[in-house]
Amino acid sequence: MDKNSILNEIKLIEKKHGIKLPGKYKEFLSEEVMDKDFYEIERGNGDFVYIFNYKDVSERNETYNIQKIESDYFLIGQDGDLGYFVYLKDNDNKIYSLDLGALGSLDMDEEAKDLYDLSS
Repeated sequence: MDKNSILNEIKLIEKKHGIKLPGKYKEFLSEEVMDKDFYEIERGNGDFVYIFNYKDVSERNETYNIQKIESDYFLIGQDGDLGYFVYLKDNDNKIYSLDLGALGSLDMDEEAKDLYDLSS
């Protein structure tokens, strides 16, 4: 699937959830992840983050009720029980993380300025 087709799919995701995703996230999803079944980023500490593709990202947010518990965030990936999120306000491209069991009870941790920086 080409970049424009994926961007169109992302627009449908935004409409479905009533959200506006950050520009760098949409760029990364359409240019790097594309329609791959999985996409892994190796962190500087050796951990791997699984970034969801456009086909799976809605289902993962629905599974964890993200928009009901953390309505300002959108789950974009995981490393075990650690969720990785984008913030949906102010076109913030930063990546945040939080243990999925702690949703709604703890503040998110800032991980990187954007997905391209997450491997640092």
